[in-house]
Order: sequence, then structure tokens, then C-alpha cells
Amino acid sequence: MYDIAVIPGDGIGKEVMDATLQVLDALDIKFNYKKARAGEECFRRTGTTIPDETIQIAKDCDASLFGAVTSIRSQKSAIITLRKELDLYANLRPVKSYPGVKSIFNDLDFIIVRENTEGLYSGIEEETEDGATAKRIITTKASERICKFAFEYAKENGRNRVTAVHKANVLKKTDGLFKDTFYNVAEGYDGIETSDFYVDATAMFFITKPQMFDVIVTTNLYGDILSDEGAGLVGGLGLIPSANIGENNGLFEPVHGSAPDIAGKNIANPSAMILSAVMMLDYLKEHDAARKVENALMKVLYERKIVTCDCGGNATTMEMALEVRSKIESK
Repeated sequence: MYDIAVIPGDGIGKEVMDATLQVLDALDIKFNYKKARAGEECFRRTGTTIPDETIQIAKDCDASLFGAVTSIRSQKSAIITLRKELDLYANLRPVKSYPGVKSIFNDLDFIIVRENTEGLYSGIEEETEDGATAKRIITTKASERICKFAFEYAKENGRNRVTAVHKANVLKKTDGLFKDTFYNVAEGYDGIETSDFYVDATAMFFITKPQMFDVIVTTNLYGDILSDEGAGLVGGLGLIPSANIGENNGLFEPVHGSAPDIAGKNIANPSAMILSAVMMLDYLKEHDAARKVENALMKVLYERKIVTCDCGGNATTMEMALEVRSKIESK
């Protein structure tokens, strides 16, 4: 049995979470779900976006599923706080084409490995007489750790190329350090091809020849922006999952936000949340179960009969999830 922290959050986060738990319950694996709160609704009730209790539950569980939260400008970010408290230094965001999904490219399968603890997301900002400033933190320790993670991921998953993305021609000290660290780490991985590109060039290559990428490793903000661009290549944010990995914990969440404009309508695509659960299953070494869920979802997307409106159908969030569940149970 696995203890799983379940943090639905706000808006459609709650809807896609409920749908995903229905899918997981079709597996021959026992999960003990421990519900926890975070986000705007939590703040209205408790005065904080992320209670200490939620952090402790996540620390004590085998893995965490996180829906989506609505951010509050004056309050700390629930998800960034969780990442820091659990030292979830690696963020993985796959960009993968699925048959039957209307997309710009139908032959993509690469992954973005994003440093998750520093950069501009360190949150060190201050107001000045002229406006405001933000401090960008890039350290050798964090750069080395994320680059090693990327190469190890490539090695373990049969990937042949790792590309560093940076802007060292302008940010000579910070991104220069990241680039140098990348090539220092690469020396320990014979047989894996290496390359590096500026982030602006990478954004262009995503549109012109994204097939050239296999594993991308980059800093926090660049990875966040590029992963959303990658989502646009393969059908949108409703199809992109993510994993936050540390030495002792893993947290899994869809890339999309809480989407308050459609919250409560039961039309959100549950695919990204379901695929985040797939990444969780792989993290738990339940690879057969992960493939069962992924293959069931792929079949539903390919058939396009019971899918949400963004995939060309008229099914509700839960109806689509239950169709995925039925594919698992039928096998």
C-alpha cells in the first residue's frame, strides 16, 4: 500500500483530481489517500495558502498528487513553497504527441528537465525608488545536481542527447556558470551526445524543428516558459503533466492552472492530471500500472468518442475519466 498526499487545490484542480482518483482506483494497487489543503480557498479559510500540516503530510507520504491553485499576489506560492520544503529540485515536463489529438506536430517525444529551486523563482524581490528589483540565484551546487539528474534520466530511459538551454551570451556570470557546469558534468557520461542553445534560439527551434530535442536541461524560468510552448506543439496545456522530484519525495501535477473561468462546469480535460499520475506510478516503480493507465488514455484520445471539448468531444471531465477507467478494467 502507498500513502499518497492528495492536494486538489482550487478551481478545476478539484475536478481533475477527483477524475484521476477514479482512474487510479481501477488498478490492482492499494492507495491510502491523505487529503490536504492549499491555495486560495485554503487561504480564505485558514489565513495561509499552504498550512504546515499540508507540508508535513506531503513529507510523510510516498508521493503527492497536486491539482492546481489560484495564486494570491500578496501571499506565498503554495506550490513553490512545497517544492522548497520538500527539496524537489528537479521538475520534469514531457512534451509528447498522442494519436488522435489535434496538434502542430504528431511525432514529438522529448522532456524538459527544469531546475526547480532557484533562479528568478527564488522569490527575492524588493521595491526601490525607481520600481522593483529581483535577484536571480544560480549556484554551482544546484546546476550540477540538475545536470546530473538530466544525464541520469537520459541514461536510464534510453535517451541519446542532452541539450542545455541558457543565455550565457548576456547573463555571463549566472548562465555562464550553468553552461560550464553542464559540460563539466557531461564529461562523466560517454555515449550521450551534448549540445547547448540560447533560450531564444530554442524557442525558435521548438517551432521550426522540435524533433531535434531529446532531453533538455535548463534553469527555472526558462524551463517554465519553454514547457508551456512545448504544450502548444502537442495539443495544449490540458495534455501536459509534470513531476517534481527530490532525494526523498515526489510531487506530481498538471502544468495547467486552476482555470477559474471554467471551474465548476465539469469540462476540464483530465488528461494532464491522469498523465501526472502515470509519472507518479513510474516514480513508485509501478511501471506496468503506469503503462496500463497511459495506454488506456491514449486509446480514449485516439477514438475521440468520449473526450472533453478541447479534444473535439462533448464529454464531461468525469465521463472522460470513467471511459479511461473502463479501458483499464476491460483489459
